[in-house]
Amino acid sequence: MQFRIATFLIAAYAVSMGVAAQNAPASSNKRTYAEHVVAAQQGAEMDRLIQQLAGSAVQPMLANWGPKLEANVPATRQKAAAEQLNGELNRLGDDAVGIIKSKVPAVSSGSLVDAYLSKFTEDELRQLDAFFSAPVIKKYQTLAPELGNLMVEKLIESSRGEIQARSAQFDEAARKIVGPDKAAAPKASGSDKPASKAKTQP
Repeated sequence: MQFRIATFLIAAYAVSMGVAAQNAPASSNKRTYAEHVVAAQQGAEMDRLIQQLAGSAVQPMLANWGPKLEANVPATRQKAAAEQLNGELNRLGDDAVGIIKSKVPAVSSGSLVDAYLSKFTEDELRQLDAFFSAPVIKKYQTLAPELGNLMVEKLIESSRGEIQARSAQFDEAARKIVGPDKAAAPKASGSDKPASKAKTQP
């Protein structure tokens, strides 16, 4: 029993030493490398991320107020109201971009740098710093959004025909399940009298 207690104490001591090592202040060189690595990744990709986050903040507003616009505003005023609503949404999006962008320096220099310090050794951070400082990597980071957009564009282009064909199959199956869309049925022309009812199968 004493042996087990001693073993436990030794293990606890080892864990406490490991925690102390992790909490030990990083050398100035290591922190400098971490700051360089974080800063090197805040180019076009960061701007793109901020736009995506801002879009995520605006999307629920659009989903919430779009149906309310159609339900609550008379048809004669919907166009003007929609323009006003779009203006407010654009202002919200711009404000969201500004708010998120203002948080980047503090998050980067604080949480993100500390995360790199805890997960990488000084030598690993030195290698990452050299990697991101290479001219070819800087060129890649500049071109990455354009190349990503090209990938998306070509995927859409190459799959459009098959997706449309599959969507048509879905529409056909949905009509069999739900029935024809009465709201989309064409109105009778040339007379105000309702058309005679067609015979239907029982």
